[in-house]
Amino acid sequence: MRNFISLCWQGELSQYQYFISSHTDINMESKNNRRLNKLLTIGVGIFLLHSLSPEISAGQAVSNFDLSGNQIQIVGDFQDFSVDVTIDKIADGLELATLKLTHQQGATPPPFSLKWQLPSSNIAGYWSSASFTNKTIKPDWNPSKVRSMLAKEAPVVTLFGHDDLNRVTFSVSEALNTVVSSTSVREEDGMIYNEIKFFSEAHKELQTYEVKVRLDTRDLPYAVSIQEVAAWWASFEHYQPLTVPEVARLPVYSTWYSYHQNVSADAILSECKVAKEMGFESIIVDDGWQTLDASRGYAFTGDWEPERIPEMKELVQKVHDLGMKFVLWYAVPFVGEKSKAYDRMKGKFLRYWDGQGTYVLDPRFPEVRDFIIQVYVRAVKEWDLDGFKLDFIGRFTADDETVLKATEGRDYASVNEATDVLMTSLVQELKKIKPDIMIEFRQPYSGPAMRKYGNMFRAADCPNLALINRVRTTDLRLLSGSTAVHSDMLMWHYDEPVETAALQLLNVLFSVPQISVRLEDIPQDHFDMIKFYVDYWVTNRNVLLDGEFQAVNPLANYPLISGWSGDKKISTVYDNLAIPTETNGPPKFDVINANASNQILLAVKGPEKQYLYIIKSCLGIEIEKNTVSLKQGAYIFEVPPSGLISFAEVE
Repeated sequence: MRNFISLCWQGELSQYQYFISSHTDINMESKNNRRLNKLLTIGVGIFLLHSLSPEISAGQAVSNFDLSGNQIQIVGDFQDFSVDVTIDKIADGLELATLKLTHQQGATPPPFSLKWQLPSSNIAGYWSSASFTNKTIKPDWNPSKVRSMLAKEAPVVTLFGHDDLNRVTFSVSEALNTVVSSTSVREEDGMIYNEIKFFSEAHKELQTYEVKVRLDTRDLPYAVSIQEVAAWWASFEHYQPLTVPEVARLPVYSTWYSYHQNVSADAILSECKVAKEMGFESIIVDDGWQTLDASRGYAFTGDWEPERIPEMKELVQKVHDLGMKFVLWYAVPFVGEKSKAYDRMKGKFLRYWDGQGTYVLDPRFPEVRDFIIQVYVRAVKEWDLDGFKLDFIGRFTADDETVLKATEGRDYASVNEATDVLMTSLVQELKKIKPDIMIEFRQPYSGPAMRKYGNMFRAADCPNLALINRVRTTDLRLLSGSTAVHSDMLMWHYDEPVETAALQLLNVLFSVPQISVRLEDIPQDHFDMIKFYVDYWVTNRNVLLDGEFQAVNPLANYPLISGWSGDKKISTVYDNLAIPTETNGPPKFDVINANASNQILLAVKGPEKQYLYIIKSCLGIEIEKNTVSLKQGAYIFEVPPSGLISFAEVE
């Protein structure tokens, strides 16, 4: 007799009900035989479900286990795979489940899911690396989800309460292959339904597969729960982050929005001379240097010869002479249809990108990996580059037409595995030449595996969108650990009032600013504003980048962000909110008025203390200097838009 066991959650009964159907060779025409079959089936089902062993027999469709107080279902048709589950308790409310699939001969792994639910009690929203500006939980017919893999997003979801505390954070150790994590609310029962889906896409054959699932239900600030997941990932040997050179944590000038593809050596050198005086320590020369074509496509990409800047080596040296580092943009997977490299790489592509005029290389060919690596090694050796802005890594993916076999010259079946080998080897070779090499990736190429290859994560493109830049840099800060988080390049219209232009910088204050306006062309007050706030940022970098980090109310796109370290705290307010202030907190604290209001409201707690305060405009001009006594209560200060007020306790 073969038994098929399914486990169905009956939400309104708040318990599990077991439904067992069977297939048998017994003659079902006999009523007695039908009764016997039913009794045998129930007996076998009860035995399996109450077995003390956590192992799931090959072919079994569903089983369950307990993790941090949640009943987790394993749902899938495992055929000849067996599944073993072990549980490790890390702390009260924090447990790890290790799932191991085994197949004696090796086979394509089956799609399977982990499913569980919980009452929607004080669950205000969810956070993921893809939740962006809408962190509300969707209904179960359209779940909120994040699809993660090597070069896209991160496999973690946090459910947070109206008090910004963690309700449930679930994450997995699988950062190479695709994982779909989702959460949703069911209107019929008010329950939150969660799912982690594995092998939803085609995969190569394997004999064993192991993954760890981390479930955290502790009452911690949601940000702490997320940051601890990042630290957990970094503890795995195969996810150890790339070291971050100090220059990667200092302001950057970028050519993209200021020049796009029409960049020149003279313009670069001119901007660097001004940028260095303003506190910028590196320049990123973006797309355009490698081709005279300015159509914004990639048909001529792949040879990586400096057609537009033939004097590249001399230019890099001149930038170095100014005391700045030089970083160059590359689109890693592309070989354009009009490039010389096309004939060399022909037949070694994953696909053609229609409309962009380029092919995507297949990293499973050793010749492709060697070709890509030598491009960057040669650039560092010949031009003395300090780093790379590596773009479009996410194009290294399999699709329904990809043959997942190590055949026809490919030495890997998996595109993700080959990409991992490519990027790991590339970093190793570059570090041999320059141990402090800078490597930037932008969202969404910012998951735990990407921290092995990059030490700078930049917010995805959001030109002139201050709020979007704030959300994206904050999301990156929560999950990037020690990896330097950079803003998208800042730009604005030069006719903007300086207070409005300043909002672009103030919204990314807790990340490394990248600026991309023409410094010689902007109005003088814009220039003075940048100079003032870049000086302020550099002076307070230890608080803004390295201190404790708090971003309140993710549902409202983080309207108040604070950081504190040692004797100082800095808060930036983006809406008309009361700023919680403790007189028993750091003796120095600044509040930055990053909105159109001219008032700052402090909600003070603690014993009475005297403070010296200074109010400055966004140009750094001192407007008021005085003393004030602060104790329990509310206080209003007149602070100009995009200005700040600094407090220092008087002994």
